[in-house]
Amino acid sequence: MNAALALLGRDLRLAWRQAGDWLMPLGFFLLVVTLFPLAITPESKKLALMAPGIIWVAAMLAMLLSLDGLFRQDLDDGALEQLLVAPAPLPLLVLAKVLAHWLQTGFCLVLLAPVAAVMLFLEARQLPVLIATLLLGTPVLSLIGAIAAGLTVALRRGGVLVALITLPLMVPVIVFATGAVQAAGLGLPVAGYLALLAAFLVLAVTLVPFAVAASLRIAVGG
Repeated sequence: MNAALALLGRDLRLAWRQAGDWLMPLGFFLLVVTLFPLAITPESKKLALMAPGIIWVAAMLAMLLSLDGLFRQDLDDGALEQLLVAPAPLPLLVLAKVLAHWLQTGFCLVLLAPVAAVMLFLEARQLPVLIATLLLGTPVLSLIGAIAAGLTVALRRGGVLVALITLPLMVPVIVFATGAVQAAGLGLPVAGYLALLAAFLVLAVTLVPFAVAASLRIAVGG
């Protein structure tokens, strides 16, 4: 656990020093949300209906933008080999790195969600549900993306492969998350949607670190 916390602190310090790496996905998220009204319609009622889908698709694309570099810098500077031979369990170290990635992107997207909601005329009663779905769903996206990032870490221009591998796995999260926000707008119960997202998160936290650890060993050749 101490090794995992040290790795988490190291990644967050590196991210703070290289602010452009995590600010770019956030700027991309805001840009996508801004362009949708210009491309479709400025009418508030239509935008409010599409807002959950727009916000979630923009969040997914923003996270995909940052996933390619999840392990690549560690591979370049030799830190990844040290993680593979460290006495600490590799899945725990992977979980620490994914948590650092989520804090840089997913959590910041949660903080930007109210801004996007105002821009797209989302109803006030839908905003808490939107934030809840982002808190439950974006960690799942980070964990799913970590599998593809681990498999493609040794490949040049692996970003396209990361998107191709992860997009089909991310679809269920987006479907249930947008369904919850739309149900809240109609005054329908949302507990079922949130319970499914929570189940996805528990399943991902339990299983994905082991899959990522195996993919890193395969990709690095260890």
